[in-house]
Amino acid sequence: MHVPPDLPRARRALIAERLRAGQPVVAAALAEEFGVSEDSIRRDLRSLAQEGRCQRVYGGALPLSPASTPIDVRLGEEAARKHALARRAVDLIRPDQTLFLDAGSTLVPLAGLLPEGQGLRVVTNSIPAAAALLGRSGIALVLIGGGVNMTAGGAVDAQALSELARLRIDLCFLGACALSPEEGLAGFEMDDVAFKRRLLRQSRTSVLMMTNGKLGTQAPFAIARADEIGHYILEADAPAEMELRLRRTGATVLRAAPPA
Repeated sequence: MHVPPDLPRARRALIAERLRAGQPVVAAALAEEFGVSEDSIRRDLRSLAQEGRCQRVYGGALPLSPASTPIDVRLGEEAARKHALARRAVDLIRPDQTLFLDAGSTLVPLAGLLPEGQGLRVVTNSIPAAAALLGRSGIALVLIGGGVNMTAGGAVDAQALSELARLRIDLCFLGACALSPEEGLAGFEMDDVAFKRRLLRQSRTSVLMMTNGKLGTQAPFAIARADEIGHYILEADAPAEMELRLRRTGATVLRAAPPA
């Protein structure tokens, strides 16, 4: 759709709509489409970034991950899809392992599905995950302490990092806000991202469960390269091209069953 150059608000609204749909945008292409200068488009993108509606990158902008919303909001979103990912993740767990459940709404359903009576030791910095594990029989629970980041929903400060440094994790279930096979994993909170980086170093292998809305999105702070993750679990209807690109990193890529 062509928008006259004297209607910048309408133009920005159309650009914002594409970003909400998960589409990256390129300044040069937008300038040609709308018949305005690249400087005008760059001003549009700067305005949208200041409003928290995109992530500016060289030559354009990327959609923000839906994980930029608060944890109490995210816990109620896409519940069936997150449970489907968690059911698939259980297949990777072996008896007598030490597991880590990272902070993040996608990982909370997994806490309620962990098999009992298999000698599992579960360490977590996530308040919601720890609450879900209370009363589970035959699962040893260790809660990482420290100041709680209310957006992440877990302890990620210096005390939490210090406690994490003393652990050896067999399998960590990592949380991430955004994933691009080329750009890697990223998050929105600096202290949370620092915690996740250390968690990967303390773990023999890692699992990342991703809802479709986070695929191909960006967040400001880098966590790891895509090839640093051992296993990816995608939704049943995740794009086939995304699965192929992740397999090229050398990781195992699994698909969840369709949500109930």
